[in-house]
Amino acid sequence: MDLAARLDELKSGFSKTFWIANSLELFERFAYYGSKAVLAVYIADGIGLGPTTAGLFAGSVFNTLLYFLPPLAGTVVDRWGFKRSLMACFAIFSVGYFLIGLAGLPAGAPLVAAFGGPRSYTLFALIVTAIGGSLIKPSIVGTVARTTTDQTKALGYSIYYTLVNIGGAVGPILALQVRQSLGISYVLIMSSATTFALLLAAFLFFREPPRPADAPPPTSFAKVFGDMVKVFGNLRFLLFLVIFSGFWAMFWQMFYSLPFYVRDVLKFPRFELIETVDAWTIILVTIPVTALAKRLRPFSAMTVGFLLASVSWLVMAIVPTLAVTIVAIMIFALGEGLQSPRYYEYVADLAPKEQVGTYMGFAFLPIALGTFTAGAISGPLVETYVNGYKAGTVAHPESMWLWVAAIGFVSTVLMLLYDRFVAPRKRT
Repeated sequence: MDLAARLDELKSGFSKTFWIANSLELFERFAYYGSKAVLAVYIADGIGLGPTTAGLFAGSVFNTLLYFLPPLAGTVVDRWGFKRSLMACFAIFSVGYFLIGLAGLPAGAPLVAAFGGPRSYTLFALIVTAIGGSLIKPSIVGTVARTTTDQTKALGYSIYYTLVNIGGAVGPILALQVRQSLGISYVLIMSSATTFALLLAAFLFFREPPRPADAPPPTSFAKVFGDMVKVFGNLRFLLFLVIFSGFWAMFWQMFYSLPFYVRDVLKFPRFELIETVDAWTIILVTIPVTALAKRLRPFSAMTVGFLLASVSWLVMAIVPTLAVTIVAIMIFALGEGLQSPRYYEYVADLAPKEQVGTYMGFAFLPIALGTFTAGAISGPLVETYVNGYKAGTVAHPESMWLWVAAIGFVSTVLMLLYDRFVAPRKRT
């Protein structure tokens, strides 16, 4: 099939609303990953709160809420509809990013002082932003589900995830241009302007997709909490999620501690470019790695992915150069590409048939737990190794990555033990 025929198939297979929703998602990812690329450095240096607070605020508060709240936010989206939820998301995002950006600008000094200082003000702004951000995933994923058929659903989700990765690859590059030309605070201001433009675009162009006639009524918060209680009663499932959070505790170090290391130890000031390596690698290797993952049973693919991700940090610790750091991140991305598709398949297989939706909502819990852990440990790592290196008290700052690698190797062993002694014997 030639390119023109393929493009015609894409145009005819998806509605206008599908493409509008995915376009909104792409630009929202530019804003999110652009701000994410600089957030820890901005809080530490631009606002002046230091690496420990930066890790806690960026990882253990902001990003944790972003990934913990969507199951609850999905209930709001079901009741409000996708259009109103998207508009609320972009409106709150725009205000939140602007408030965060003000913390590092002279114009924001009176407002910061009114909140009792930069620490309490920044915490408030991050929480506001995270609450708005929790609405984006249920809205966009729900729109993809409603605007695709059984024949186009797989391709539709593939397009969605590809655009998410493009956002992760391009957003930090855009942030670099803004930081170098205007200043780091203006990265957040530009994210605010972008999401405000998305608010107008959602209002003008997005059309609510029709609700299927056989769709169940919106779920109440009481029902959501009831389902959550049932899931928390499945200790085997919860143990798996906690172990799996080790992968994300490694992943988020790319945003919380790696920027300081790249800038201050490897002496590469354009740290945002290094943060794009994972996303670019995922984009390039998705097809062959997914094909390889299909040859393995789900748990084997996840475990191999864990092992590769763990090895990447060990490589970074052994050879502390910029080139090897880039190669190590590419190795990590290979592990990520191996485990990701099989992980969701495995979670769906663990779920009772009547609770598949609830269990899939909990599939994001390891990301939340991982970013919470990563945020808590990144600050001490940066303070001890990077700042210690700058002060002349630490000779080998690359040793910090041995701690991250240890998280991965311990998690890999726990995965193997889980598979041997805890996991159900019947698998797909």
